[in-house]
Amino acid sequence: MKALQSCDFMQAGEDGAVDEKGELLPVLSKSATRMKYDKLIKAPLPQFSGEMPGSYFWTNFAYFLLRKILIGQFKSFECSGINNIPSDRGSLCAAWHTNGLLDPISIMVNHPKKFVIGGRHDLATRPLLGFWARKLAMQPVVRKAELLRGGCTEEQASALNGRTLLNLATGVSYGFGCVLFPEGTSHSESHLIRLRTGPSRTVLAAAALAKHQQKQLPVIIPVGLHYRTRHFFRTDAWIEFSEPISLDEIPLPEDLMEAVASTKWAEPPAGLVTELRDKIGERLQPLTPNSQTWDEYRIFQLLGQIKSRLNGEPPKSWKQEVILTREMQQVDHDEEILESSKSLAKSMHEAHLDGRDLNPQGDQLRGFSTKSTVKNIGLSVLSLLFLPIFAWCFGIQVTLGRILGDRTDEGLDARTSYQFLAALFGSMIIWPIQSLLLILGLIFFDGQIASQVGLDTLNFLGDTTLQWMSYALILIPITFVLFYVSSRTTLWIWDSFVDFRQFLRRRKALSLNEKITMLNNLMQRSGRYL
Repeated sequence: MKALQSCDFMQAGEDGAVDEKGELLPVLSKSATRMKYDKLIKAPLPQFSGEMPGSYFWTNFAYFLLRKILIGQFKSFECSGINNIPSDRGSLCAAWHTNGLLDPISIMVNHPKKFVIGGRHDLATRPLLGFWARKLAMQPVVRKAELLRGGCTEEQASALNGRTLLNLATGVSYGFGCVLFPEGTSHSESHLIRLRTGPSRTVLAAAALAKHQQKQLPVIIPVGLHYRTRHFFRTDAWIEFSEPISLDEIPLPEDLMEAVASTKWAEPPAGLVTELRDKIGERLQPLTPNSQTWDEYRIFQLLGQIKSRLNGEPPKSWKQEVILTREMQQVDHDEEILESSKSLAKSMHEAHLDGRDLNPQGDQLRGFSTKSTVKNIGLSVLSLLFLPIFAWCFGIQVTLGRILGDRTDEGLDARTSYQFLAALFGSMIIWPIQSLLLILGLIFFDGQIASQVGLDTLNFLGDTTLQWMSYALILIPITFVLFYVSSRTTLWIWDSFVDFRQFLRRRKALSLNEKITMLNNLMQRSGRYL
């Protein structure tokens, strides 16, 4: 529980601002400090009579885009426990928060229901994000960090947050999904930081409203968000929907039910809020790395990798690696094994290696793989055919994502958010422009193209203006398909490059083989790992 009780001092503000408990507030980005209260109070309200709280078209279009971009963002993406989400009632997902916008997006696109969304206030007022926030009926939240730094008055914050919590609670009571993060901020720790009460208050109000309307009471779904290295492009991800927390036995006061039924926000009893917050924390804790430091977590990752190899069952997925690490955290290890693993895990991390770089026996670094090399070369050669198209349609997005991600003032956890947004908005805004320019080029240089390839594409359809326009309309979806295919195939080049880089790193770190063999022998002699 020490990890659960510790604070996120890494993100403490340089201005020395503290909350009511005397704890330093997290750093605010420039965007978060610019609060536009007049715009926030005019944010569109969600509607609960249809299939989704926001715009039907734009919500479905957004989910489509988000799913497609997630495929490229992660090398592997696995989701489990969807069967834990009941279909006959609403659910509030609660998760720890370490990876910016990718945390809620990864949950939303895998949940079987559409979401009523709450988010940081500046997401609703940014130029491009604000458009989507309005279309998805996102409800803005003013955090304690903005309030205590003078972003708005306490009365304004209470009015806005009360309206937001009531709308979220109403959406959940109507059967929609929702995700809130009890920690209240994205962070870089290897464990939960101090939990806030927003999710508990929201779901209790949702339960009160559902009970008043004689509906099924919603549940809380603790969610594990597992990223191999969260700020790396093409890292591995596992989304873990855990067993729900039932609210059926919680005594809900009549005055709370009457208040929320009359569309007025009322605070649930403090005792119920605190009790539920602590229960959420207890259920979330084992769904995180649950270690004092990342160095400590890597010790158990390495032990799990070697143990699996000693038993002839190396993990085949990131999910299996996480589960193995959990198991190793519960084992009473010999001090000698812990010290040996600590030294080796640190050395391997400094060499940019991990348990995947071990051979099948777990006693050496693995060497050259002919099969993988042939596969990577074949895929890379094939993808080179689409590389010019990729450079044309993704060059601007890649550059923007890299620049914005590396220069953000929101911390390392926001790096992938900017890369993700560059891909999202690039596809929406830049692709149509590049498609049009490409088609205009084909039209204006049709003669030169015909002389080179022997095919007069324009005259194939005719040479009138109307026929040229038809030609362009046919080419637009074709170019979009080519753009998408080029993005998928170019990822093969990147993945092959990463594999080759890891091979070079292993060759450079062969001196670690002695340490690996020693730890492997210690674990074999112990007997408890076999």
